[in-house]
Amino acid sequence: MAQLKASSACSAVTAPSLHRTGAHSDTRVVSETTKGGGLRGKLNKVVLAYSGGLDTSVIVPWLRENYGCEVVCFTADVGQGIQELEGLEEKAKASGAYQLVVKDLKEDFVKDYVFPCLRAGAVYERKYLLGTSMARPVIAKAMVDVAKEVGADAVAHGCTGKGNDQVRFELTFFALNPNLNIVAPWREWEITGREDAIEYAKKHNVPVPVTKNSIYSRDRNLWHLSHEGDILEDPANEPKKDMYMMSVDPEDAPDQAEYLEIGIESGLPVSVNGKSLSPASLLAELNEIGGRHGIGRIDMVENRLVGMKSRGVYETPGGTILFAAARELEFLTLGREAIQVKDSLALKYAELVYAGRWFDPLRESMDAFMQKITETATGSVTLKLYKGSVTVTSRTSPFSLYRQDISSFESGQIYDQADAAGFIRLYGLPMRVRAMLEQDI
Repeated sequence: MAQLKASSACSAVTAPSLHRTGAHSDTRVVSETTKGGGLRGKLNKVVLAYSGGLDTSVIVPWLRENYGCEVVCFTADVGQGIQELEGLEEKAKASGAYQLVVKDLKEDFVKDYVFPCLRAGAVYERKYLLGTSMARPVIAKAMVDVAKEVGADAVAHGCTGKGNDQVRFELTFFALNPNLNIVAPWREWEITGREDAIEYAKKHNVPVPVTKNSIYSRDRNLWHLSHEGDILEDPANEPKKDMYMMSVDPEDAPDQAEYLEIGIESGLPVSVNGKSLSPASLLAELNEIGGRHGIGRIDMVENRLVGMKSRGVYETPGGTILFAAARELEFLTLGREAIQVKDSLALKYAELVYAGRWFDPLRESMDAFMQKITETATGSVTLKLYKGSVTVTSRTSPFSLYRQDISSFESGQIYDQADAAGFIRLYGLPMRVRAMLEQDI
């Protein structure tokens, strides 16, 4: 079904020893082979990741009908927009839910999930800045927390059996509370598309969302907006101009460039143009600034975790600006080998996040390295925004490894140019020996 999917979120990450319970218990997952038969009639209360769209509105009565359980809907605000949060309680209860739990977790999302990925330089397959990937463990952790609060014995999600999100949700459930049962309706029910869902909703007197159905499948949070489906399913098709929602077409962006200064402390952004801001406020402001200059659009064919390729278009205006600033400051404050090792680990870091392994000890250990290596990544970077492009114009840091007295073409006391001759002879010795051998042969 092609419809706008509202995101949900969670509370801040806690230490592993505090958020992992029952580590030796068996997790019972509803599989395709059992079609949920082993759990039906045995669940008392289920926490459902709820957006208020057609899919999750139908899942509520479906769970009650097939599992005979009480349904608690959960929605968390990670910046998907107020229009997606309005009237949710009425929709949830009209669909048969016992209650709706809503939490504003934008600050936690940016501080504890987005910024660590930014600090790590995590980019999936050269382009994707992991917008949806970072949000799913936030949602799933919140669901685990809410399940404990309301005494639920199961959690449910509306992810399809073809996508990455089902893995991201369920790996987080495994990591944080393996005692929870998991229900994934799309792997069980007979509903195959939008028309089936609408018919099911009418049969069960569920109010179908009256919002205009989008031809695209979208996921939005404070970091990004993704677009999939419709004409995008053919990689040969150019995206339509009116599809974008966070950024103007670069051709329509202002003819005057805008300069922007980003303040960074230990690899994390803290200010915009000298104004200190909270993580979520900082990102929101950069989204607005970058969006009006057409910054942060990418169009890519990516490899899904489940094995197939998919085509997606992403808008990440504020994130694109932050990545440019953070990387530039590292060029000033990190040595050559530190950058090389960090970049190599960033690839694995991105893969782990994309695959839903946020709470994997490997990612957590890598994050400790990223935090240590960026301790001196403090300073400011000035960027020029112009019609879709981000250009670095200035960078300063109290920990800069750049020394003008060494790098200057003028003579200096620290670096004697005459020393270069001996260095070149030693550095080039292997090549010289090989050439001598070839001449002898």
